[in-house]
Amino acid sequence: MLYYLFEYIEKHYHLAGAGLFQFITFRSALAFVLSLIVSMLFGKRIIDYLRKKQIGESVRDLGLKGQIEKEGTPTMGGVIIILATLIPVLLLAKLDNIYIIILLIATLWMGVIGFTDDYLKIHKQNKDGLKGRFKILGQVGLGIFVGAMLYFHPQVQMKEEVHSKQNQTQVIHDFGAAEKSVKTTVPFMKGNQLDYAYFISFIGDDYRDYAWLVFIPLVIFIITAVSNGANLTDGIDGLAAGSSAIIVGALGIFTWISGNIVFADYLDVMYIPNSGEMTVFVSAFAGALVGFLWYNTYPAQIFMGDTGSLTIGGVIAVLAIAVRKELLIPVLAGIFLVENLSVMLQVAYFKYTRRKYGVGKRIFLMSPLHHHYQKQGYHESKIVVRFWIIGILLAVITIITLKVR
Repeated sequence: MLYYLFEYIEKHYHLAGAGLFQFITFRSALAFVLSLIVSMLFGKRIIDYLRKKQIGESVRDLGLKGQIEKEGTPTMGGVIIILATLIPVLLLAKLDNIYIIILLIATLWMGVIGFTDDYLKIHKQNKDGLKGRFKILGQVGLGIFVGAMLYFHPQVQMKEEVHSKQNQTQVIHDFGAAEKSVKTTVPFMKGNQLDYAYFISFIGDDYRDYAWLVFIPLVIFIITAVSNGANLTDGIDGLAAGSSAIIVGALGIFTWISGNIVFADYLDVMYIPNSGEMTVFVSAFAGALVGFLWYNTYPAQIFMGDTGSLTIGGVIAVLAIAVRKELLIPVLAGIFLVENLSVMLQVAYFKYTRRKYGVGKRIFLMSPLHHHYQKQGYHESKIVVRFWIIGILLAVITIITLKVR
């Protein structure tokens, strides 16, 4: 809203400084600061309200040190993250930008699913919350929406860099016309593009018209996997919020570069018109996560619940897909990946050994992985900080892929 207001003031009254709102970098910095302030100011009030309403976490005794002491800690803190993201975005972003629209809907969509799950657990005393099939159905629904919008919407296009030799010594770098495409970036490879349409090239010459048959199911899978990975990571104080802030920060670099024709040309990456506006959303989201950490670090005054974790995972997935960096998710969101894999391996191995030997055996002392280290006697603060350090390393490696091929 402020973007349009200052655009009008600049156009008609030429007020000094009003033109700053035309710059994505300025609005992004402002969005980060504003979201940080909103989350920190309103976070305390929300915590007090939740505590007054006795909306607290119900903790099962898993034999982990310090776990029982967390009984009754307010949950559903994801509301803080969502509010602290939406307010700056609504004020500072271009609300007619298709990428902003998709991200706003994705945030609210996953927020509603997570909120419903938390509500059933707390108010209805249903320890299982929303049934798994309904969560998956909601994630699939979002995947269909996001995939369809990114594939069919006319504003979602990209430009590929073309190289033409002017003479034997000089090569002209330029971008071709904007076009619909389902190409993505393959990390660490020269000529690092993969066209999903090639997977159905066997159907005939018009195979590109049916590329959505590959693209949309892929989007569904990524959104479901990443949102569940974030959900599993939310197990100890500050782990999910801190790890997600690191991931989101790296994605902010990608959104800005992909939407800036100068840097897209310099780094020889796909230029995605209008995608740079997502940087404003990313900054607001990162600020909200950092602000939430103010209250979520050990000992946590509030937990994000599924309201926060499912939303975080969904937004990260949508951002990565929108800038065509989804194949980097296993590296960038490596923390989510190993948490997911630890649960899958633990369950699969237990069932296999029980079927074969009659007694189920375990790979880890406990899953997800962070609980394994707790069982080994590590304090949760040490586990969280070390996971953050690994997350920073993975983020740096991900950013390096812009040049290392």
